[in-house]
Amino acid sequence: MTLTRLNPGPRMSEAVILGDIIYLAGQVPNDLSADISVQTRQVLDNIDAVLAKVGATKADIASVQVWLADMGDFAGMNAVWDEWVDRKDPPARATGGVALARPGMRVEMIVIARNPEIAR
Repeated sequence: MTLTRLNPGPRMSEAVILGDIIYLAGQVPNDLSADISVQTRQVLDNIDAVLAKVGATKADIASVQVWLADMGDFAGMNAVWDEWVDRKDPPARATGGVALARPGMRVEMIVIARNPEIAR
């Protein structure tokens, strides 16, 4: 089975494709001073961009782990998520509260998707 790394760096790859599965690295916001709505939009835009690089879309997403630094941001994150999610093909999802890696980071998401080159 072929393993392909997208934009590998010294610490991690942006994504890894293993056969018919795509594993995205944790996607984080660009503006750590922004509120949860802006940070969530940035993370979802990053997910869309990485998926596009491998020819996938949000309809190919199987699972998303959402990590929030403050569970008080749950409703704000969900408001942006609900505008973005593919209502016809929603992924499985889990959300938890955790201490995130950098101060100001309010949300991080990890995505597992199918590889449309193989799965279709």
